[in-house]
Amino acid sequence: MGFRDDLKENNALMAERTELVVGRIKEMLEEKTVEEKYIPYFKKMAERMLTLEEYYALHESGKIKTLSMDELKAWNERLFGEIAEGKYETCYGNPEYAVKEFGELGQILSYLYYELAALKDAAVNGFREQITVYEELFVEIYNRFEDNDIDINGIKEVISGFHHDNCEIYSELRSRLLFDPEVSRAKDIVKEADPNDLRYLYWYGKNVTENEIETAKFINSLSEEEVRAMAHTYVDGFLVGYSKMGQDIHNKSEISMYFNIGFERMIRYAMEEFAKEGIDCVLPTIAIATTPSNRQFGFDHKEDRALYLDKAYVERTLETLRQAYESVKKCMNGYAGPAVIETFGEKEFNPKNKKEALHYDDKQKKLAVSLAGQQAKLNTEYINPEERSFTIIAYPIPEIGPKFKEIFAATVKVNTLDASLYEKIQQTIIDCLDEADYVEVKGRNGNHTDLVINIPEIKNRDKETAFENCVADVNIPVGEVFTSPKLEGTNGVLHVKEVYLEGFKVNNLEITLKDGMITSYTCSNNEKEEDNKDLLNLLIMKHHETLPIGEFAIGTNTTAYKMGIDYDCQAQLPILISEKTGPHFAMGDTCFSREEEVETKNPDGKVMIAKENSVSALRNEDPDKAYMNCHTDITIPYNELDTITVVRYDGSRVNIIEGGYFVLPGTEELNKPLNELYGTNK
Repeated sequence: MGFRDDLKENNALMAERTELVVGRIKEMLEEKTVEEKYIPYFKKMAERMLTLEEYYALHESGKIKTLSMDELKAWNERLFGEIAEGKYETCYGNPEYAVKEFGELGQILSYLYYELAALKDAAVNGFREQITVYEELFVEIYNRFEDNDIDINGIKEVISGFHHDNCEIYSELRSRLLFDPEVSRAKDIVKEADPNDLRYLYWYGKNVTENEIETAKFINSLSEEEVRAMAHTYVDGFLVGYSKMGQDIHNKSEISMYFNIGFERMIRYAMEEFAKEGIDCVLPTIAIATTPSNRQFGFDHKEDRALYLDKAYVERTLETLRQAYESVKKCMNGYAGPAVIETFGEKEFNPKNKKEALHYDDKQKKLAVSLAGQQAKLNTEYINPEERSFTIIAYPIPEIGPKFKEIFAATVKVNTLDASLYEKIQQTIIDCLDEADYVEVKGRNGNHTDLVINIPEIKNRDKETAFENCVADVNIPVGEVFTSPKLEGTNGVLHVKEVYLEGFKVNNLEITLKDGMITSYTCSNNEKEEDNKDLLNLLIMKHHETLPIGEFAIGTNTTAYKMGIDYDCQAQLPILISEKTGPHFAMGDTCFSREEEVETKNPDGKVMIAKENSVSALRNEDPDKAYMNCHTDITIPYNELDTITVVRYDGSRVNIIEGGYFVLPGTEELNKPLNELYGTNK
C-alpha cells in the first residue's frame, strides 16, 4: 500500500474522534458558558473551524472541482477575507487587537487563530488527523475558559504539551509532502489545469488575487514554443548544475518543484522534460506560493513558538524528524534537489514590529538557532550533499505595474543570455582576482562603503582558484564570480542606500566588520534604534549575536542592471537577479556550507580552494559554532559603486571597476548596457 492508502485508513480511524470534537464545536455557537467578553472570539473561531470542515469535505469528495468561478471566489473570501488589509485591524489574528480586547491572554488567543488558519493545506491534502488534533486543542482551551481556569501559565502548558505530543504527526506529514511524489495533490492540479478554465487556481487552498489570475492568463497566452523554452531553461539549469558536479542525474529518481500559482503551464512542460530523464517531480503544496492576503499577519506570528519552545521541544522535534526521515528514506536517497521559480514585483512592505506579538527570549533565540543547525545536519545525513543540486529562476508578477509584459519579456532575455560569453569574461576577472592579497571596495554617490576583503591564498595557480565562475546553471541568470573571504583581515563598513531583504525594504543599511565578523549593524527604517536593530536581527542576524561574512562576489550582469533602471524596478528585483547587478556580500554561512569536502571545479578545470573560513572550519570539532544556517546577500548597485581594486602581494594595484564601470582589459563588453544608461566611460 502507498501513503494515500494508509492515509485513507487512518482518516477512517479518526472518524469517531472527529465526530465528537466537531459536535462539541457546533454546540459552542449557541452557548454562553464563558465570560461574556470571550464569547465573540470563541463563536468566531467555532465558525472558522466549521468552515474548514466544509472545505475539507469539498476536497475529499472532489466537489471543489465542480464549483463555479463565483463560488470559488466566495470561498477565497471566506478563507482569507478576515486577515486582508482593511479588516485585519479588528481581526483576532492581529495580536495588537487581541491584546487590546483580552489583555495578555490575547497573545495566546491570537496564536490559536493563526494556527487554525494554517490548516487549509491539511484540508487540501486530506490530512484528517492534523485537523482533528487542532480541533481538540481548541476545545480543550475552550473548556478552560468555561471552567474559569484561565491561568496563563496553565494554558501555556496545554499548548506546550500539545506540540510535544503531536510533533510526530507534523514531522511525518511535512516530510511526506516534501519528499514523496505521491502525497501532495498539487501534481494532480497541474496535470488537470485547463488554460481556458482558471478555476483550477483556487484548488490549492491558497489566496488567489489578480496576480495569480493575470499571471495564468499571460502564461497561457504565450505560444507553445515560448513556454516550452522557459521550461527548458529552468530544467536545463538543474541538469547542467548536476553534471557540473560530476554526477549522473539518472542515479536519482526525483526532484521537488517550487513555484507560484499561475505558472502551471510552464511547470507541466518542465515535468515532461524531467520525466524524459527518468525523474519524477514532487510538488509540495506547502512550497507552492501565492500573493499573501496580508504579509503583516505572517510577520506578527513569526515567533509564536515562544509559547512552547524549550529544550524538550527541540529534542522531541529532532527525534520525530529522524523517525519521519526514516519513513521516507528511499525517497530522500533518490532526491536530486529543488527546482525553484521565484517571483518579484510585490508592493513594498514595511513591517510593524508589534510589542503585543509573541517574541523569543534570549534563551529561546539560542534554542531556535540550535534547532535550525541540528535540522540542517540531520538533512545531510539523509541527503548526501555530494549528490544534491538545485536551480532557481525568477519572473515578475503583474503587481510590478503596467509594464508587466515588457518586464517579463526583458526578464526572459536576461535569463537566456549567452553563458559562454560571460564565462570567458568572468574568467578574465578571476585571473586578476587570483593574484590578490586583498580587494578594496569603495562606494560613491552617497554610499560610504569602505571595505577590505582578504582573499584566501592560492598555493598553485596553475591548478587552483579562489573564485568560482558562476554561469547560468543552478543560479539563473548568468553573471557573478564569488569566493569565501578569509575572515582575518576583512574589515570596514558595508553601506547600501536601499535594499530588499526577504521582500522587506531596508533603508541605509550599514554593517561594520572586524576580522570578518559583524560588530555593529543599523538602518534608518525606524525612528528608534532599538526597532532598527530588531528588524535587522530578523532579516540578517537570525538571532545570532554576530555573523561572519560568508561570501564576496562581483556581479557582471549589467543587462539585468539596465533592465531594473529602464523599468524602474531595480529595488523590486529578487536577490537572484540583483546579486548579479554589482558586488554583493553575504552575511552568514559560505556558499559551500556543509559541502566543503565536495570538489568544485571551474570550466577551466581549476579547483576551487576557497570553500571555508575559520568559522566553518570548526565543523569537525563543534558543528554548532561552525554553521549559522543563514546566508543573506546584500548588493551594492553599480551607480553606488566607485572602485573594486585588487591589491597584489607585492603592493601593486589594479582596478576591476572604476567609477562604476568595468575597466579591466577583456571586460569591455559588460559596459555596453552601462554606456547606454550613463554614456561612455571616460
